Amino acid sequence: MTDTEARQEGRTDGGAVSREEASFVEYGIDDRPPLGQSVFLGLQHYLTMIGANVAIPLILAGAMEMPPAETARLVGTFFVVSGVATLLQTTVGNRYPIVQGGTFALLAPALAIIATMGAGWEATILELQGAVIVAALVQVLLGYVGALGRLKQYLSPVVIAPVIVLIGLSLIGVDDVTTPDQNWWLLGLTLFLIVAFSQYLDQYSRYARLFPVLLGITIAWLVAAVLSVTGVYGPETLGYVDTAVIAGAPAVQVITPLQWGMPQFTAAFIVGIFAGVVASMIESVGDYFAVARIAGVGAPSEKRINHGIGMEGVGNVFAGIMGTGNGSTSYGENIGAIGITGVASRYVVQIGAVAMLIVGFIGYFGALITTIPGPIVGALYIVMFGQIAAVGLANLKYVDLDASRNVFIIGIALFVGLAIPEYMANVGEAAAFREIAAGAAVVGPVLGQQIVADTIFVIGSTTMAVGGIVAFVLDNTIRGTRAERGLEQWEQLAEGEDEFVTAFERFRSRGEETPARGAD
Repeated sequence: MTDTEARQEGRTDGGAVSREEASFVEYGIDDRPPLGQSVFLGLQHYLTMIGANVAIPLILAGAMEMPPAETARLVGTFFVVSGVATLLQTTVGNRYPIVQGGTFALLAPALAIIATMGAGWEATILELQGAVIVAALVQVLLGYVGALGRLKQYLSPVVIAPVIVLIGLSLIGVDDVTTPDQNWWLLGLTLFLIVAFSQYLDQYSRYARLFPVLLGITIAWLVAAVLSVTGVYGPETLGYVDTAVIAGAPAVQVITPLQWGMPQFTAAFIVGIFAGVVASMIESVGDYFAVARIAGVGAPSEKRINHGIGMEGVGNVFAGIMGTGNGSTSYGENIGAIGITGVASRYVVQIGAVAMLIVGFIGYFGALITTIPGPIVGALYIVMFGQIAAVGLANLKYVDLDASRNVFIIGIALFVGLAIPEYMANVGEAAAFREIAAGAAVVGPVLGQQIVADTIFVIGSTTMAVGGIVAFVLDNTIRGTRAERGLEQWEQLAEGEDEFVTAFERFRSRGEETPARGAD
């Protein structure tokens, strides 16, 4: 029996550790549900990340003072980029069922660039495009030369667990949840419906088990729409659904590459965006481990990590060419959806990606999505990101929690991972942090440089980047055995390098199996 076969059987010669079977998974990564069912399941996966994929372009458009018609086209562009990037990742990238979409990691440097430019939106978005394209090309290089994958041997559960937990806690203070004038009734209704369908009614109805998010959002939206039409909710009410937005949207919106013009390239802006890309890559590695854990498959191999990061870079290049002013990264929301619904099918995510690619050109759909009230999106965040945080904690089952070094590292990583980004949020902007850094004793002249300060600000604003870096350094410098760190058990459960077959390898193997024309 080969090492890979031993891993797949859940054991090695060194012990009787078993690779977990995720019993709640209704459809595994390679399963293909019926097409009709897959369409709704795919839509459900995408609905979980609608809040972020709409919020990011709206934030950018608002900061650039982009006109309403162009703002609608920007939102549609995000959907098109998300669809294409997801198809690339699930087909020729790491082939995990992870949705790709706009990233908050690039939002902070993008807003800093917008503030620095102080110009009209036409010139500003061209600078954002150029910075994203160049930073993404570096990411492609880092991915396919194997820079991120080589770190895998230093990533124990002591490092990965806090990173995944922080992914889950990263939106704990988002306005859709914590705004002072929150519509708790609508948020609570949405949360109640999702919990009821996924946890209580799932044993009575297969549809409740498969579509808890879709059912919860739809019912809550219909209730909010009825209350809005009847005048119970006014335009000033959080939860108001403005149906006139849908009627006034264009039927078709034209989205093309370089639709805003030729990108511009400024070195300082490129470095700032690349800092966001670094934070995004760290987050994505955590996402890969999370989706593998929640889908009940082995931890990702070095080869799979490399192809995932490299393909995310390709998606970012495409995002830059299309003109989103942002990038594309793995979405934790749909990983949480896998935990809630048990649908981990790559095919389902691909069907959803095709749907998003099409509807990106349909103005009515984009307008409909923007009418989903914040309280409904907030309920989604609570369910999905709470699920992800729990998945991160589940990785600690492989760690010796009686070892004080492990408890120390995990505690420090979680606290600092939440505290430093909160400090950066209180500072406000990259320019303000630059002034603070310049005043530091001895190292002030170095830290005060725009490139250095902006890089620190962006990475320091990203919870999973801060926590991951702290845990990585401490876990690999504080004395501890491989058994204590969980590496021995984890390595037995991880997939072998030969388990992940790239698209090129599959194509080549099929070619070798096909006899040459004219052969005997």
